[in-house]
Amino acid sequence: MATRTDAPTRREQILKEAARLFAERGFHGVGVDEIGAAVGISGPGLYRHFAGKDAMLAELLVGISGQLLTGAKRRQREADGTAPEAVLDSLIEGHIDFALDDRPLITLHDRELDRLRDSDRKLVRQLQRQYVELWVGVLREVYPGLAEPAARSAVHSVFGLLNSTPHLGRPGSLPGRGVTAELLHRMARGAFAAAGAE
Repeated sequence: MATRTDAPTRREQILKEAARLFAERGFHGVGVDEIGAAVGISGPGLYRHFAGKDAMLAELLVGISGQLLTGAKRRQREADGTAPEAVLDSLIEGHIDFALDDRPLITLHDRELDRLRDSDRKLVRQLQRQYVELWVGVLREVYPGLAEPAARSAVHSVFGLLNSTPHLGRPGSLPGRGVTAELLHRMARGAFAAAGAE
């Protein structure tokens, strides 16, 4: 979710543990007391940071959608002037970092998005659409003959591939982060190349 190296704030600790617990046992299967215990504060103490579980869920899902978009825009800016392939590689690397480091958020999104208030759910969808369209633009620079609908389908398909990480087994059962990241990258580029070959 973030690449910061300084110590996480209490609020970030709460969100991380809430994501883990919600992903493991479902939103309704976790109480505020359990989240509080996971970060060493009382359940009621959480209310100094969040209005409740709904607010935590909204911040997690809206937050990660915003972070992915912001990170993709930053990567695109930093790669300005380089070959489109380098921009695409950078976008893939950023999404792989998310897929490997924030696996509970993927599960949470799949299971709990419908629990958000309409306004929060619409915001998540809006941020996700912008994220997809950024990728579509870059992909069509790499493969100029790829029609926009096909490019959009390819981007969604690659997201499905990369976001499958929660189903790869426990983190310790993977062959290693570097090896897994390289494999996912090759598979994503292979999928895009297959789409571009059309």
